[in-house]
Amino acid sequence: MVKKSDRDVNGGRLSYRAPDYLGDLSSRLWRKVTVFLEENSAVNRIDTNLVEMYCTQYEIYRNSYEHIKMNGEVQAIYKPVQDYEGNIIDKTFQGFRRNPMTNIYSDSIKNLTKIGSELGLSPKSRADLMELAGNSLDNEKSSTSQMKEFFADEED
Repeated sequence: MVKKSDRDVNGGRLSYRAPDYLGDLSSRLWRKVTVFLEENSAVNRIDTNLVEMYCTQYEIYRNSYEHIKMNGEVQAIYKPVQDYEGNIIDKTFQGFRRNPMTNIYSDSIKNLTKIGSELGLSPKSRADLMELAGNSLDNEKSSTSQMKEFFADEED
């Protein structure tokens, strides 16, 4: 069986249907992001992995935030006090520790920022891409058409 190259599947464009293995939040974001990317940047089917990573990081970000909302940023630490038979009769407060989910939350935000920038999903990354295209492009053209022309020239 001959495998098709990325440019031969779906015309080289991203699929608007999310992969089946993505979670609910990731799938919903996939549908929104792919439409935006197809209209506003020069992504191709080969960029599917980046879009997938972006969507999964978003789901991790949201899930970790929900956990933090329910359990707080810090957690109290208690040490059990036992009697001579080993029964817990009290507990003493030892202080607080950072909820480990805050690390996951922080990492997912960093990953979203980095991957989003690579995909042109932030205002700064879109502006940087437009600046790279040069100021010689006609100002009456839309930013979408300017980006398409820029990336089309890069492929030659």
